[in-house]
Amino acid sequence: MAESTTNSAAPGTADDPHEAAPVRSEGFLRRFVRLAGGYYTSDEKWSAWGLTLGVVVLTLLQIGVQVRFNIWNRDFFNALESRDRAAFFGQMYLFVGLALASMVTAVFALYVRQMLQLNWRRWLVFRLQQRWLEGSRHYQLNFLPEAADNPDQRISENTRWATAMAVDLAVGLMTSLLMLVSFVGILWTLSGPLHVALGANEFEVPGYMVWAALLYALVGSGLTYLLGRPMVQINIRRNEAEADHRFALVRVRENSEGIALIRGEKDEDRGLRRAFGQVVRVMLDLMRSERRLMWLTSAYGMVATVFPILVASPRYFAGAITLGVLMQISGAFFEVTKALNWFVDNFPRLADWRSHVERVVALEDTFDAAEEMETEGRIEIVEGPTPDGREVLAFRDLQIASAEGAVVIQEANAEIQAGEKVLIVGESGTGKSTLFRAIAGVWPWGSGQIRIPPREQMMFMPQRPYLPLGTLRAAVAYPAGPKHFSDAAVVAALERSGLPHLVGRLDEEERWDRILSLGEQQRLAFARLLLHKPRWVFLDEATAALDEANQDAMMRLFQEELSGSALVSIGHRPGLDRYHDRTLTLLRSADGTRLTARRRPRQPPGRSPSPRRQAEPVVAAGRGALRRLFGRGGGEA
Repeated sequence: MAESTTNSAAPGTADDPHEAAPVRSEGFLRRFVRLAGGYYTSDEKWSAWGLTLGVVVLTLLQIGVQVRFNIWNRDFFNALESRDRAAFFGQMYLFVGLALASMVTAVFALYVRQMLQLNWRRWLVFRLQQRWLEGSRHYQLNFLPEAADNPDQRISENTRWATAMAVDLAVGLMTSLLMLVSFVGILWTLSGPLHVALGANEFEVPGYMVWAALLYALVGSGLTYLLGRPMVQINIRRNEAEADHRFALVRVRENSEGIALIRGEKDEDRGLRRAFGQVVRVMLDLMRSERRLMWLTSAYGMVATVFPILVASPRYFAGAITLGVLMQISGAFFEVTKALNWFVDNFPRLADWRSHVERVVALEDTFDAAEEMETEGRIEIVEGPTPDGREVLAFRDLQIASAEGAVVIQEANAEIQAGEKVLIVGESGTGKSTLFRAIAGVWPWGSGQIRIPPREQMMFMPQRPYLPLGTLRAAVAYPAGPKHFSDAAVVAALERSGLPHLVGRLDEEERWDRILSLGEQQRLAFARLLLHKPRWVFLDEATAALDEANQDAMMRLFQEELSGSALVSIGHRPGLDRYHDRTLTLLRSADGTRLTARRRPRQPPGRSPSPRRQAEPVVAAGRGALRRLFGRGGGEA
């Protein structure tokens, strides 16, 4: 029981632990068979079945060795009883051979079992990861009220225990059943009949030791079930409480700067204490349940050592059996009761295992529900040129809704041509960022149609750029590989974006999202833009952390190096409109936000749109190098 308590790392939950993940109405075993069946019918089915067969064969060999040990037990004690020196040493030599056979089969059985556990977990993790990431589902699940909480921890932790414990429990159950079959015959033959007299009636009970073992196991299993039944729900609650505490710790780590600046440590400490207080309360319930069960299992195990000798002793004292046979009966009785008591011995682990399987299956159910949702009430995304061959971004009767169905944007119709520069403005909450998400295809809720250019020609830049773990070179090149661009191209892009001080750190591995300021991160995103040169660029407040001079420097890229790219921007900063040909405005109305258009004259490419440009920081050092490298012209303002 201690092992099941400590080895089951807590899986995760979401912000609201009281939200229940969708669980199908089918029984637990059927859900588990559905989970396991995917592996045994997958592309790795031959490996799965081969390893399973290896586990079965090696388990049979182990049982064969155990049966031979039982016979050796009889012959060894008979040799002791008869004081036969030669037979005694002969049995000792045999013991060495049996011990070596037991060791070899045990080691190989462990290896095959471990490989089965590892391969199954790897397949399951890869499958869940693929389903999680597919079609930006990892993002969409954040908006589904009944989605399984914390899929990341379900994938990393719950899969581990759901698969590893399943193999261990299955092997243990199979071993118990085979041991039962093997030793019941031995026990039946050795125990002989029991003469019973009830008044004037006498009768015999054949193989009475088998019936004694069965009765002993049934009593123990029944009492274990009654005492341990609450442990199933307690383990589920424990997993949730542990995950809530872990989630709270992660939140503090990820938001440490904000907490430190506002001096919120005391409040965070109170929150963490509350979260761990729930862990303590659940663990106390679990510990009480385990103590109650320990009273039973301790007594049960102690009695099992003397019970078979006590029951078989009358025949021994009557001279019907020898000491060796008595010890063989005791060993066989132990193996039979051990097999019958598999449920008693493993009840805590079964309860723990079930909680992990339920969480993994709930995640699978969430993915299934998300896939069904994707076929209903979905915005139609059409990729590619129009029938007349034009490359455009177009909205046709577009209605964008929230995940709950509330209308956000009402019947938008607009068209943006290749190379156009369009600014989208509107009050906070009018759905500007949601519109971008719909264009990107990650916001499916709504109706109507969005025609988009080829996806490989599009690049989105949010307010906080994503910087992957690894080197600075990998962060600049993302989503391409770190070696996709030459050193000269990366250096020129950084210098053109006003980040020459980072050139010497390209191959350093750091948490760049923490080391760089938000302004530096936004300029790094523009360096990424210069490397990839997409034909369509979407900026969502992508210059919000920059001062006006640096904003002008970054936006001037679309008049110079990226003059041929279409630009669709969301922004509130003054001065942004002069870098765009026209403005689309989202206006609130009673039935949802509506989209209106306004065109403005475009600045000539060579003119300075503002005197403030003269105050721009010295970021032009790499501009000439960039133009020579990428072959792009553009007038210097």
